[in-house]
Amino acid sequence: MRLIDEDGTQLGIKTSDEARQHAYAKGLDLVEVAAQADPPVAKVMDYGKYRYEQEQKAKLARKHQSQIQVKEIKLRPKIGVHDYETKKGHVVRFLNQRAKVKVTIMFRGREQLHPERGRSLLMRLADDVKEIGLIESPPLQDGRNMVMVLGPTKNAGVKREDAETEDAQRSEEEVQGVGDGEAPAPARDENPSPRAQVAETASEVS
Repeated sequence: MRLIDEDGTQLGIKTSDEARQHAYAKGLDLVEVAAQADPPVAKVMDYGKYRYEQEQKAKLARKHQSQIQVKEIKLRPKIGVHDYETKKGHVVRFLNQRAKVKVTIMFRGREQLHPERGRSLLMRLADDVKEIGLIESPPLQDGRNMVMVLGPTKNAGVKREDAETEDAQRSEEEVQGVGDGEAPAPARDENPSPRAQVAETASEVS
């Protein structure tokens, strides 16, 4: 077999006994890493440490793996303007949550004779949310339904954070503009009204 030392050094072709003797002399293990190779490849290593490191890598990968959610929105071909805006708002919210959105057009009766209306509605929706959503699956007829899948773009969820940052900066600028937080006293009128002059005169007489 071809033997690789613990530091990656190629030790050449060794018999199984020679390879084991070399590994055991270092207090390490002999692990076959490429059994299908010709000749097979074995490496000298601390197998317990190797397994621990592999488990930690797998655990870290699972931790950082984002869980993809799929939400569904159902529409009718003859949906009203208000209902459309409401449904579009749901799609926008889902995309900003980094979720995929399955949009389904439900046909009934004679509506099935005009699938182009459903396709047009889906493409209109996709165009309305194109900044935060992209078409992952184009409109496809599925029995009485037509389905399209939207996925979040890199901009999805960004605008809300930017808005919050902008609001925070604006608030900070307003606080700095006020200074010590005390409202400035209103300017005194240099030319008081005749009524005010009469009041002052009456006060002096009394």
